Amino acid sequence: MQTTLHNTKMHSYELDSQELPTRETILQAKDLCKSFSNDSVQQHVLKNLNLEIRKGDFTVIMGDSGAGKSTLLYALSGMDRPSLGSVRYGKEEISKYNNDKLARFRRNHCGFVFQQNYLNDTMSVLDNIMVSGLLKHKDRKALAEKAKKLLSQVGIAEVSFGKFPNQLSGGEQQRVALVRSVINAPEVLFADEPTGALNSQNTQAVLDVLSEMNHKGQSVVMVTHTIAAAERGNRILYLRDGVICDEIELTPYNGPDKERHSAVRAFLSNMGW
Repeated sequence: MQTTLHNTKMHSYELDSQELPTRETILQAKDLCKSFSNDSVQQHVLKNLNLEIRKGDFTVIMGDSGAGKSTLLYALSGMDRPSLGSVRYGKEEISKYNNDKLARFRRNHCGFVFQQNYLNDTMSVLDNIMVSGLLKHKDRKALAEKAKKLLSQVGIAEVSFGKFPNQLSGGEQQRVALVRSVINAPEVLFADEPTGALNSQNTQAVLDVLSEMNHKGQSVVMVTHTIAAAERGNRILYLRDGVICDEIELTPYNGPDKERHSAVRAFLSNMGW
């Protein structure tokens, strides 16, 4: 058994003595707060949250509805600004960037995939990816070859490259969205409930793609509400009322594992999930 679970805060889940690798921190949130006003009432969603995201990790964010999972994802990725606190990418404090600089940061360093794939149904599969890639690349021929290679790697047949997204299955559409999210080789791929709208077969296919990307070095930060998706991570954070109340670490996912499944279930059960 090659699965090791370490807990950094409250509980101990340890299946063997294997040491987990030390990884470089690429994103850091410090004293992160996010509040929203609604009819003169302030809702505090994130509360002095501190977090480091490490290069090469598959980080999973879980928690009850309203815990602040998506809000945290958007703050880390520069899609939204914190009310207080800071988000740093390397030595740069991106939370201080103006809108134009923040847009360039997202384009150059981040990839995004959501529950809805947001593909353009008036454009072909290949063109959906090319439009995103051309924001950063100027060589159309090289970009097209890269896009075709990536599509093939995620199981999209060449005959589908010229089809419109609505001619594909939901799982195929989400895999196309994944290719679009990584065409610019982002340092971090942010995924917000990427399998939430899929059936079990398509969910498995999309999770397999995410796991394969991570095995090749892609850093992933994913919000999910399912155990099956959470098990793909090597680090699981649990949010409650805007703070990280606990976390566990695992070795990289290498296929279905009863011991891993039981340990994750035990952790989530202890969190009241």
